[in-house]
Amino acid sequence: MKKRATVICRRGKRILLVARSQSKWALPGGILKNGEQGSDAALRELKEETRLSGKSAKHLFDFRGKQKHHHVFTCEISNRAKARPGNEIAKCRWVHLDDISSLTTSGPTTNIVKLMSQRRKR
Repeated sequence: MKKRATVICRRGKRILLVARSQSKWALPGGILKNGEQGSDAALRELKEETRLSGKSAKHLFDFRGKQKHHHVFTCEISNRAKARPGNEIAKCRWVHLDDISSLTTSGPTTNIVKLMSQRRKR
């Protein structure tokens, strides 16, 4: 099972989603390189996909999908920083948590956001 660093960037009740061309919305992230730490991969992928430079990546939890093991991180970014598609990403969008269910998202994205919301309510 491939290991993936998945990043949740929040601004209040909005989170950042990305999508490739003709693809579903997803959380930024990607496969860890050999010997790479999860937090380093999270910051690298965030920069590659959105051109945002995270200050630090904090591990939240792990989530096992059907094909990938997601190491989920939260990342702080400047409120003034603007997400712009980079690398293989076609679009970036800040989405209110209540609106995510109305979007076409990847299965892991939906489940990871639900888990994050449940943990915040505790």
